[in-house]
Amino acid sequence: MNRETKRLMQRQGQARPDGTATGRRDAAQQAAQRRQREPRTGVRQYFREVRDEMRQVAWPTRPEVANYTAIVGTVLIIMISVIFGLNYSFSKAITWLYQR
Repeated sequence: MNRETKRLMQRQGQARPDGTATGRRDAAQQAAQRRQREPRTGVRQYFREVRDEMRQVAWPTRPEVANYTAIVGTVLIIMISVIFGLNYSFSKAITWLYQR
């Protein structure tokens, strides 16, 4: 196990400071302790935090949304055409084989 993996496991509570892995029971106990220590947030606090996070989102502009929509629509039409063409050609090939 490399140094990065040990640090990640320590942050997640899956390893002790000396680098040895903890068992499932230890991790479950730590999770239970975290739940007991952390008070639940109220409804008002929750929505306040959601509003604050949503303000930090980089929303696309109207031209960007129109551009992305056009790209998705074009790719969708192309993929539908390819799948339809393959399905049609394979069905004709199978029908031709069974008619022989």
